[in-house]
Amino acid sequence: MSNLYGGDFNQKIDYVFKVVLIGDSAVGKSQLLSRFARNEFSLESKATIGVEFQTKTLLIDQKTVKAQIWDTAGQERYRAVTSAYYRGAVGAMLVYDITKRQSFDHMARWLEELRGHADKNIVIMLIGNKSDLGTLRAVPTEDAQEFAERENLYFMETSALQATNVEGAFMTILTEIYRIVSKKTLAANGEYSKSSSLKGTAIIVTGQGDANSKSGCCT
Repeated sequence: MSNLYGGDFNQKIDYVFKVVLIGDSAVGKSQLLSRFARNEFSLESKATIGVEFQTKTLLIDQKTVKAQIWDTAGQERYRAVTSAYYRGAVGAMLVYDITKRQSFDHMARWLEELRGHADKNIVIMLIGNKSDLGTLRAVPTEDAQEFAERENLYFMETSALQATNVEGAFMTILTEIYRIVSKKTLAANGEYSKSSSLKGTAIIVTGQGDANSKSGCCT
């Protein structure tokens, strides 16, 4: 069971999970981060320059987890930060704008870059942002679901503006990271049996209208 807290804890931090946000410029990566970390949304948000990150402390299975969420500019001229940006990441969110087909078409390239630099066991979620602009949709939900299933990614549609599925998306990826890392810890302590090996998990997210989405399976 997962519980989310916005404040600091008096107890020690059990885990620090680095999660990176990836995608083209202006798809809403910074707004997703701002909504999750501070529950804020700015209509006058400016393009990210270089790399920024924010943290949020939460409880997962009675363990104190500090989520360190990294946000980078999607512009080509900032791609030089790549290797350092991905180093140590245990989770990644591939973000596209549902009203911009090109941003979705670029997901394959972003995913290739991610897998070329990140740990092979990284937990990845595909995010279709700006679901509040359903009348301007250029990327059918089915296309994204098919891509997510083919690439073994979680998938969810979100609206940073309306706060739709934002917390759910972050908590899904962080909880899955915790599940994997905690079992690796048990294995290192000799308490983890081969019979309870990790299995893929499908997550179904229920909502209304264009916010409805269903994930692919994640290893």
